[in-house]
Amino acid sequence: MKKRLKPIPRFKNEDEERGFWATHDSTDYVDWSKAALATFPNLKPSTKKISIRLPEWLLERLKQLANKRDVPYQSLMKIFLAERVEQELSAH
Repeated sequence: MKKRLKPIPRFKNEDEERGFWATHDSTDYVDWSKAALATFPNLKPSTKKISIRLPEWLLERLKQLANKRDVPYQSLMKIFLAERVEQELSAH
């Protein structure tokens, strides 16, 4: 006999929905046997704007490196930061 699914409630915001799914079993609400693989090729990770003060010499060197690689210096900074964070986390 097929399981009767509960209706998914309407949520006021993402926090409310997140809290709901953290405390409820999705199999009571969704028939996962009918799920299809979804891809989101244009989805970009959420970012947060920050302000950072750098010595001028460091900023100039970053711009020089970025110019050699033909990438924006902000992008190069993100790459460098991500690489170093992963290196630090994997070292411990």
